[in-house]
Amino acid sequence: MYSEETTIVNATGLHARPASMFCKMASGFSSDITVKKVGAEGGGVSAKSMLALMTQGLACGSQIVITAEGEDEQEAVHALVDFVMNGCGE
Repeated sequence: MYSEETTIVNATGLHARPASMFCKMASGFSSDITVKKVGAEGGGVSAKSMLALMTQGLACGSQIVITAEGEDEQEAVHALVDFVMNGCGE
């Protein structure tokens, strides 16, 4: 298992379009990937489910932990953290 913490930096947060792009990117990896808002209860939600991501209320400034478990876990986490740090494609 591998995880990293990052902060949502785009002004509109992880709304529909960036959530869709995030899920598409996550789905390209074989690892199980979860996203959890720092301080939230539970184990997080699947990064491969747009609906699950959107229920987390990930606004600008939200701190999240991206965790992956599988053969490409580090590559997956690094790619998704880079996506978030670069403004989620916006």
